[in-house]
Amino acid sequence: MAKARAIPARACPVAAFQKMISGKYKLRIIWDLKDGPRRYGEIRSGLLRGIEGSAEITPRVLSRELKALTMSGLIDRKDFGEVPPKVEYRLTRKGKSFVPVVAAIREWGERHLGEPVLTEAAE
Repeated sequence: MAKARAIPARACPVAAFQKMISGKYKLRIIWDLKDGPRRYGEIRSGLLRGIEGSAEITPRVLSRELKALTMSGLIDRKDFGEVPPKVEYRLTRKGKSFVPVVAAIREWGERHLGEPVLTEAAE
């Protein structure tokens, strides 16, 4: 009698996607890199643009987010091997294919999150 082979369970694509982009800054980093390569300091200052009352992103958190995006294949890190260190980050092909998704999220947010919320007293 032949044994039945176990079929590996496929991961849910939505859960895998959510895990890949989880984190406070990943989508914003990808959006900032859509215009071309950026250095660490440029990415950091871009994340602080337009945020009122926001705490500054710590170097440790930004480094962790950049490393995770690199590990997921969305961005590429290029070290120029210079002193002082010069490192650039750019979107990979996979990362560039993700930009329209971020644009759609941004567009949805502009349409639906800028609306005033009605309270029970206002109804």
